[in-house]
Amino acid sequence: MRIAMVGTGFVVDFYMMTLGNHPELELVGIMDRDPDRAQKIGARYGVPTYASLDEVLNDDRVQLIVNLTNPASHYEVSRAALQAGKHVYSEKPLALDLEQAKELVVLARTKGLELAGAPCNSLSASAQTLWRAVRTGVIGRVRLVYAEMDDGMIPRQAHHTWNNWSGFAWPAKDEFEVGCTLEHAGYYLTWLTALFGPATKIEAANRCLLQDKGIELSSNAPDFSVALIEFEQGVVARLTCSIVAPSNHGITVVGEEGVLSVEDCWFYASPVYLQRVNPKSGALEKRRGYPMLRGEEWLARYHAAVSEMDFARGVAELAGAIREGRPCRLGAEFSLHVTEIALAIQRAPGGVSTYLTSTRFDPVAPMPWAK
Repeated sequence: MRIAMVGTGFVVDFYMMTLGNHPELELVGIMDRDPDRAQKIGARYGVPTYASLDEVLNDDRVQLIVNLTNPASHYEVSRAALQAGKHVYSEKPLALDLEQAKELVVLARTKGLELAGAPCNSLSASAQTLWRAVRTGVIGRVRLVYAEMDDGMIPRQAHHTWNNWSGFAWPAKDEFEVGCTLEHAGYYLTWLTALFGPATKIEAANRCLLQDKGIELSSNAPDFSVALIEFEQGVVARLTCSIVAPSNHGITVVGEEGVLSVEDCWFYASPVYLQRVNPKSGALEKRRGYPMLRGEEWLARYHAAVSEMDFARGVAELAGAIREGRPCRLGAEFSLHVTEIALAIQRAPGGVSTYLTSTRFDPVAPMPWAK
């Protein structure tokens, strides 16, 4: 499928360096509102550049737009792409406003187009292995999940020195103004919703613990949030996000007969561990590795370069769904539901907020090699 990328900021290298894992994707060109930045990326990767978004949308060769713009521009760019008859894969979230996100889903449906959203780490070997273990009843009925998306004391680190491979600085101002919840909660919300289906209720609280981030900001989003998420299946999950607490990207799934855990959802091959409940004592037995699924190995030269995250896999999943005429595992309703949960956590007022979800999605299929 022929694709174009709109937005060539910090994240673009992660997509460009994993695009080679998916030869079915043909990158026609790239565009950015900063033409110098686009030219630099184009020269680095040998990709043509567009002068404007209109030029991208008027290119009949382009079938799918990969929206890598700033979150504040996600809605505008995705809407324009859909109106132009292009399928869309958007970085997270679909929009910063739930009604705008819903509008995109309706527009895609009306136009007969496909819309999907990042992140795609629910398609990883780790997520699919964990999911298969849950489906097959390895730990019995799941009751509780602890998921952590804590990134360390980011505002006090030397983030001004962080550059991607193309030399672009980590967008600290955008990150702090958008907030860690909208930036990173999706990495586990996609796992949780794929495993347990739609959420029905979210009880959430958030705080801005570090008012001074060391740079001038027009707004200061919460840098810590915690949510209690209830799912239709009866599972309850606690999700924390912060850029204050020590780095922890682990998940623990507690069943009546044991516990499954993964240390880092960002690493697509992070091992899955199992602890069974001793039927006599009721105590947890020693942790041991659970057999990992290896249905999609990747190329070694990309493996190390992107910290074991295949960003382009989501684009390939959407393109495959379009080609095969099947539901996308990251499709519009699924991505909308994930967006709704993240926004509910982000927008929780002081104290604890209770939110009832308004969106649903059909069950997500596991990857073919994970069944």
